[in-house]
Amino acid sequence: MAEDLELSSWDLECERNHQDHRTSEMGCQQLVVRRGQPFFITLHFAGRSYEEGLDKLAFNVETGPCPDEGSGTKSHFPLSSSLEAEAWSSAVESQDGATLSVSICSPPDARIGRYSLTMEASTGYQGSSFRLGEFVLLFNPWCPVDSVFLESEEERTEYVLTQHGHVFQGSNSFIYSIPWNFGQFEDEILDICLQLLDTNPKFFKDQDRDCSRRNSPVYISRVVSAMVNCNDDQGILFGRWTQPYDDGMSPMAWSGSVDILQRWRKYGCQPVRYGQCWVFAAVACTVLRCLGIPTRVITNYNSAHDTNSNLTIEQYLDENGRLQAGTREFIWNFHCWVESWMTRPDLSDGYDGWQVLDPTPQEKSEGVFCCGPTPVKAIKEGELRLKYDVPFVFAEVNADVVYWMLQSDSSRKKTVNSTLVGKNISTKSVGRDTREDITHNYKYQEGSEDEQAVLEKAKLRKTYPTEEEGLKVKIKVSEGMNNGCDFDVFAYINNHTASERTCRLMFGARVAGYNGALGPECGSKDLLNVALQPYSEKTVPLRILYEKYGGCLTQDNMIKVMALLQDHETKEIALGVRNIYVKNPDIKIRVLGEPIQKRKLVAELSLTNPLPNPLSGCVFTMEGAGLTGGQKVQELDSPIGPGEEAKVRVDFVPQQSGLRKLVVDFESDKLTGVKGYRNVIIAPLK
Repeated sequence: MAEDLELSSWDLECERNHQDHRTSEMGCQQLVVRRGQPFFITLHFAGRSYEEGLDKLAFNVETGPCPDEGSGTKSHFPLSSSLEAEAWSSAVESQDGATLSVSICSPPDARIGRYSLTMEASTGYQGSSFRLGEFVLLFNPWCPVDSVFLESEEERTEYVLTQHGHVFQGSNSFIYSIPWNFGQFEDEILDICLQLLDTNPKFFKDQDRDCSRRNSPVYISRVVSAMVNCNDDQGILFGRWTQPYDDGMSPMAWSGSVDILQRWRKYGCQPVRYGQCWVFAAVACTVLRCLGIPTRVITNYNSAHDTNSNLTIEQYLDENGRLQAGTREFIWNFHCWVESWMTRPDLSDGYDGWQVLDPTPQEKSEGVFCCGPTPVKAIKEGELRLKYDVPFVFAEVNADVVYWMLQSDSSRKKTVNSTLVGKNISTKSVGRDTREDITHNYKYQEGSEDEQAVLEKAKLRKTYPTEEEGLKVKIKVSEGMNNGCDFDVFAYINNHTASERTCRLMFGARVAGYNGALGPECGSKDLLNVALQPYSEKTVPLRILYEKYGGCLTQDNMIKVMALLQDHETKEIALGVRNIYVKNPDIKIRVLGEPIQKRKLVAELSLTNPLPNPLSGCVFTMEGAGLTGGQKVQELDSPIGPGEEAKVRVDFVPQQSGLRKLVVDFESDKLTGVKGYRNVIIAPLK
């Protein structure tokens, strides 16, 4: 009788498997692989070699606290001559004496998560069991039959592997981007993302059911959307849209997701303070990319927040044309969410592809503050009955804005803007730091027959303005709208009629939050009798003084300008609205020394104070995936006077080669959320 097969040692071949499965940058000691793709282990036997036909080897994989074959969280499979496509399987890859190389493959719809791996070896009636260790299984966009498969290699690199990016902010008329360090492969992030799944309420309610559904990106993405905010659970971020932020971090101060996720775990899954929409979206992007779901951050300009599902945003003006506060319905200057790529087997054909997920807590979905996954195609086609949350996202990019102006007799005059909402929908371009406009993915061209068909389906009737007749108002801006400076804005008023008009022009500016919340007035002009000749145009300037806006400008650096023109005789009104961004100074970044992996570098960071006041409490924060090993914080000891330069030097040792992005943030008592970046190419250590 043959002696028992004795396993002396084994190797999970992390380096080889991580290279094959594109998980090398995680730098993990644990094995991390992607589903639907073989990985390899090496077995070393003592005494004698494995003999096919004589020895029987089988493997067990288990995930979750209550693994069960019926739930897809447990599988037993023998060593065979070839791998199977639709089930857990193993096969001999090669044999060299007492060393056996085995390939193991998961099905392309396997549950993601942390698995234990054991092996059973038997010869005749004798048998032994060996615990080989643990591995983490992720979604696989490179596997053609995985539900997150993305065909383009460039897009897979951008939306799964790239650890840095840009998030677009500003206003529809002044778009700018901030750099963001997603850092999905940084230390601890994978473990934190798995812990996030195990902290969600659905897991506590029914662990077996929750783990059994982790094969679906639809399910996982909906869980992530809910767990990035803390409104219903032990989620990651606490949202706040007004100061003070003294008991946490200002949303503008974050420049990456890593510190946020690490803080959440370090302090026992207590929410990190504070986030706003781009922070929620960027953290969700990090988590979803880490788990293997292709994801990108999206910015929608003039984004509607429709609270009553009537596809209309109502705004109220007093008799002097001033926008009134107090309404729950806003037009956000911009709003960020994410799109994730996946199939939708839960819907009829045609809705695979990009899905909107919005972790910012705005409205509840099925009783929970989350949103999506909403098919982008369903938004474009006006299919409002499809799940999840299509009507809400449809309104964000399509809603009418109705302005009600109070009249002297206490009645209200109505004017409708059907073209204000859903502008310049933006994301970072693949492989470049430039902006890609994807508005066409969400809506047909305004005024086209295709758009009219969609609006009719959605029961939304739009009235588009014409240039042929009536009163018109447009707001234009000057160059150099820099923080610390005075500048002009202009109301261009037009009379597109054959008769002379005598009108009142109410022209004002108020500081505002990016979510549409209004602050104090910082400029106004009320012209009671403006004479407009037939088919004529006049330009009216309004001076915006730093002494008026400097003390009340929010950290969003936004000013809302409105010009309302009303005909004295006919009571016809025309309204012009524009959100303007007051530009902060640029951060200058110099890298001193030759960028070589594992050799110290020095970054010189500087910024010139543009304000007529000194800056105190100045802090530079620097980070970069594979560069800095977390955040590097450098405080300045003394205030920076007007026109003076704040300058620091920060040491760092890059750990990984290739193109890296150094992200820098500057904060002071009067300048917040000033960000800059520099691309650094790190050469491998020679």
